[in-house]
Amino acid sequence: MAFKRLLGSLGVGGPLVDTVLTGGPVRPGGALRGEVRLAGGGTVFRVEHVTLELAARVEHEHAQGEDVGVLTFARVTLAGGFRLGAGERLALPFDVTLPWETPLTELNGRRLGIVLGVRTELAVAGARDAGDLDALAVTALPAQEAVLGALGRLGFAFHSADLERGVIRNTRQSLPFYQEIELRPAPRYARAMRELEVTFLAGPKDLHVVLEADKGRPGGGDVLSLHTVPHDDAGRDWSADADAWIRALLSTRR
Repeated sequence: MAFKRLLGSLGVGGPLVDTVLTGGPVRPGGALRGEVRLAGGGTVFRVEHVTLELAARVEHEHAQGEDVGVLTFARVTLAGGFRLGAGERLALPFDVTLPWETPLTELNGRRLGIVLGVRTELAVAGARDAGDLDALAVTALPAQEAVLGALGRLGFAFHSADLERGVIRNTRQSLPFYQEIELRPAPRYARAMRELEVTFLAGPKDLHVVLEADKGRPGGGDVLSLHTVPHDDAGRDWSADADAWIRALLSTRR
């Protein structure tokens, strides 16, 4: 990463910002650590606030088609109301807790194609600007790994992942979007479904698993089911449970 001049309206003498993340991938609900480094410009500036934003590239389906945009889902103000002298260097360390529903960007080291990041907003002299996204890597919770591992042992295979704007009804979802992890069906289920979509809605005590099956036939429609996996039980084999979930899902008429 390198220092960036965010506030173009202040000219070449404006302050510079560099946001540095420390450590490796973070888990949902975990601590995101780093520091925002400021470098003063050619004169003294009063910094109104320095704010971190968590943002994601999200798809939005509507009647006219589909749009893709960047959506902010968390904001944390680190500091404000101070003077940054000419040429002064200042570091603002941060330790921010990620929302439990933060989407995954990788599984077992494999990138999922999800664009997720941190950007820094700087407000100075009545102007404000936010920089580009600094990539954020988020890896799975043990309970998420347990569920996906169980589905893998049943023969399901990863196909793709995306972020959809909207709310899944009758769930505890709190973010304005959700992640779909799309799996190709195991051979034993291939005649009954075309695709299985998995959405995780994590919380402090447990993980809600939303399964959606695309039955791929006229009038079949998509069917959903919701299951709970306590974090404390992430260490056991969930294969039998997952098999029961799939069979119940496929027996649902819609």
